[in-house]
Amino acid sequence: MRRDRVADDIYTFTSDLYAQVTAGVILTSEGTIVIDTLPFPEETREMIAFIRRRGHGSVRYVINTHHHSDHTNGTYLFPEAEVLAHSLCREALQKWGQKNLADAKRQTPGLAEVEIRLPNVVFEHDTYIHLGAHSLHITALPGHTNNCIGALVEGDKILFAGDAMLPVPYFVWGSPEDSARSLRRIRELKPESVLQGHGQLLLRGELAYEIESSLHYLECVQERVQRLVQQGAPESALLDIDIESCGKSRVPLDGLVRYLHRENLFALYSRLKGEGAQEEAQESPVV
Repeated sequence: MRRDRVADDIYTFTSDLYAQVTAGVILTSEGTIVIDTLPFPEETREMIAFIRRRGHGSVRYVINTHHHSDHTNGTYLFPEAEVLAHSLCREALQKWGQKNLADAKRQTPGLAEVEIRLPNVVFEHDTYIHLGAHSLHITALPGHTNNCIGALVEGDKILFAGDAMLPVPYFVWGSPEDSARSLRRIRELKPESVLQGHGQLLLRGELAYEIESSLHYLECVQERVQRLVQQGAPESALLDIDIESCGKSRVPLDGLVRYLHRENLFALYSRLKGEGAQEEAQESPVV
């Protein structure tokens, strides 16, 4: 696991074990705020050990940016904390969490001890958390899922964006339209830096480019898939739409972005053909 200090008492953690998942820790004089957890208990426990060494008091809040297990698996390791999330995140965990976790445990022994912990503080509209010297503005950022949120640390203007911001937008469980709206919302918030749900921290100088690149990507895949559907092309024709032809590199996340791109194409093709979205209970194997 990699740890980086991004501001006074604000740290990011990146998984070495799974898809460069990220999480955040904000240390304050009145306790700690954790934003997402890491996929495997051993890595979340490293976060906890760091908090115990450097923090003041207990973990007061854990914020789940959405319901996917790679970001929520470690929530149960913070029994003393209030768990905050969008109301739709709690609904999704109630509906699919146990089944998805059981399936994951059969495939991955390292998840054997993981338990589902539901958020106990939920909201539907923008909300704020004030703890110590830090204030967080929490806002909805749907698109990757319908329950994605972001948390902006107001003084430092650091946005923990969850999977609303990725090296390539991934909308299999949401929609490209919502993803585009959320990217524009991120731009409106004017953060100085953005922690993506997977991958590196984006600094101000590169953020504007990444947002425009992602908006272009969303327009490109919609136009090209719609054209294939109108032409009656078979699903296999999607493989001719290369990620780089839509303005995104194939390198980030050790090449996993190519998989995300392919899944976007197939999900969009299915929807435009009127065949419906994939069953939500089938958890994404990557993000």
